[in-house]
Amino acid sequence: MIKKQEALDYHSKGRKGKIEVIPTKPTKTQRDLSMAYTPGVAEPCLEIRDNPDDVYEYTAKGNLVAVVSNGTAVLGLGNIGAAAGKPVMEGKGVLFKRFADVDVFDIEVDSEDPEEIIKVCKLMEPTFGGINLEDIKAPECFEIEERLKKELDIPVFHDDQHGTAIISGAALVNALELVEKDIKQVKCVFLGAGAAGVACANLYIALGMNPDNILMVDSKGVIYKGRTEGMNKYKEKFARETDRRRLEEAMEGADVFCGVSVKDMVTKDMVKSMAKNAIIFAMANPDPEISPEDAFAARKDIIMATGRSDYPNQVNNVLGFPFIFRGALDVHARAINMEMKLAASNALANLAKTDVPDAVARAYGGIHFKFGPEYIIPKPFDPRILVWEASAVAQAAMETGVARKTIDIEKYKEELHDRFGFGHQLSRRIMSKARTKPKKIVFPEGANEKILRAARQIVDEKIGTPILLGRRESIEKLAANLEISLDGIEQEDYLNSDHRTSYAKAFFEKRQRKGITFDDALIATKNPIVYGAIMVDRGDADCMLSGVRQHYPDTIRPALQIIEKKEKHTTVCGIFMLILKNKAYFFADTTVNLDPTAAQLVDITILCANAARRFNLEPKIALVSYSNFGSVRNKDTEKIREAVEILQRDYPDLIVDGEMQADTAVTPEIAAADFPFSKIQGDANCLIFPKLEAGNAAYKLIQRLGNAEVFGPMLAGLKKPVHVLHRGQDVEDIVNMAAIAVVEANGS
Repeated sequence: MIKKQEALDYHSKGRKGKIEVIPTKPTKTQRDLSMAYTPGVAEPCLEIRDNPDDVYEYTAKGNLVAVVSNGTAVLGLGNIGAAAGKPVMEGKGVLFKRFADVDVFDIEVDSEDPEEIIKVCKLMEPTFGGINLEDIKAPECFEIEERLKKELDIPVFHDDQHGTAIISGAALVNALELVEKDIKQVKCVFLGAGAAGVACANLYIALGMNPDNILMVDSKGVIYKGRTEGMNKYKEKFARETDRRRLEEAMEGADVFCGVSVKDMVTKDMVKSMAKNAIIFAMANPDPEISPEDAFAARKDIIMATGRSDYPNQVNNVLGFPFIFRGALDVHARAINMEMKLAASNALANLAKTDVPDAVARAYGGIHFKFGPEYIIPKPFDPRILVWEASAVAQAAMETGVARKTIDIEKYKEELHDRFGFGHQLSRRIMSKARTKPKKIVFPEGANEKILRAARQIVDEKIGTPILLGRRESIEKLAANLEISLDGIEQEDYLNSDHRTSYAKAFFEKRQRKGITFDDALIATKNPIVYGAIMVDRGDADCMLSGVRQHYPDTIRPALQIIEKKEKHTTVCGIFMLILKNKAYFFADTTVNLDPTAAQLVDITILCANAARRFNLEPKIALVSYSNFGSVRNKDTEKIREAVEILQRDYPDLIVDGEMQADTAVTPEIAAADFPFSKIQGDANCLIFPKLEAGNAAYKLIQRLGNAEVFGPMLAGLKKPVHVLHRGQDVEDIVNMAAIAVVEANGS
């Protein structure tokens, strides 16, 4: 459950809001600025003047969408106005970028006059490659979209209408296949005659549904011929000759129900009255027209979809708009027509019927999805959607003549794979992987606000059981102040624990020949980090996270003293994973070994490769230096060369090379031009540094200057997972590290 203050903090902490603008070209020198602005900018300006379509070649227009709203129909909030709707529009921009790498400017128009909104959009046409209308109430939204589609030469798409239609259309195609019913014969009831309801009906008709078999119901009842109350020209299209007036009458014998209204409008008796093997799409948000529990209690022969993520078959608009615009933009489309929308629906329907990769199963808690009643549309985190849907939309745009640009679809699919990898999905993927087998995670700093908040999220995410070490009264007082429930969170007052004597004995047995007496060991167990490490070593906990208020050496030392190293490993190292421009990079060693030997570098390399595999990534490893393949010869570079020779001899299947400079490791042009013999052709995702100071400095610079998302440090090389947090980590970082620890504890 998201609390009010958490949501407000999310939007206000640091840089305000959720978006920013980042230059895509160098701006470091005076020459760069002269190219970006005057005098260099004159050249593309003149090219565009002479050939207007060159605007797609020399500007960001081809990847820029305007999300336009007046805030009159925002989510479940209604008419809250343009400014109040801005957080939603920024969020829409985040989804565009997150799922399809489409840039967005959100435009909030302070007017309820359709003419003014139309005028604003028309005046902005030179700037944008497409316009996404959002949260504009019906019937004005119909008029605005219709006019703009006729008068603009760029795609215009009202997601509130067409998004739900496209996704539910895909679900309908597959549900009908499962129940073996012909779309031309089925009877369908629509509840809700606003933007989404009308768009769903129109798309279903385009898919083959007989218009005469449709009954539409709004707040006044069935829309029938001759009705005058609450009518408009868009509803009039669906007025039917019928004596049915109420929803319960309309539902009798219906094969399909499509709900885009409000919660609790459909009863069990209505479900019972439907035809055999009925299809129910109850898509009201946040609560459906009838809950799946009630619907299935009424009868078992139904296929059901909702708008919620906690039930099977979520009709989620994020399956549509980012990828539809991606395909439309990439062929410089003049419009998004019905054929493109149908292509999107059919692509999603077809994708759901293919074998689902294990990576998708891992992203959803290890559940292996298979086409059937509980899986009729793909999951949003299926990385294949971008390729399938965007390419289908682009193909339809070319076939129907609305594309300015002709592309090779097969080559385009490859470009999509390259353009938008799944590095950004790694966080939720590892979280879902952890859910398959939750573990016990001990936190020595139990009475810390960040730890307590993270513990609550860990329980809510179902990735593990937190064990908080500390005085019970301190933890409970802090929890009460923060209004955090301790349900599902274990506590252990280690200072007064019955286990202290046995733990001290275990510690003494490990350290008795290293100057530690039993009394020393008993005193040591007063240190919660020592106590937590012994818990993990003895199996009373599966993993440990600590360090948000401790110095790194004070946290790592007990772990190294108590927990043995992994078999065949003599080294422990620290690894950071950085996600930058949709690609994941692993940096090692960044926290433990000051000046590793060649043998230690070999160990560090293998541990780093295993960490990459844990995230389902193939390790491509570069041992970096200030030298490129012998260009500088001294003891520092020689140890790297020795490590590479050992790795290539003993691990022939490992993709590894060095020594090489860091830019050679990650820049294909440099590798191809000067080092074609290298196994690493500028595609390294694991960087092994010669000394700790190099690795530590590198990851911190990339994190801060490159705005990279960082996971770590991950402590590798111990038999049982212990990860050392640092003081700057926030709650989300701690939860991510907990998930990583759980996955590691499961042997993945």
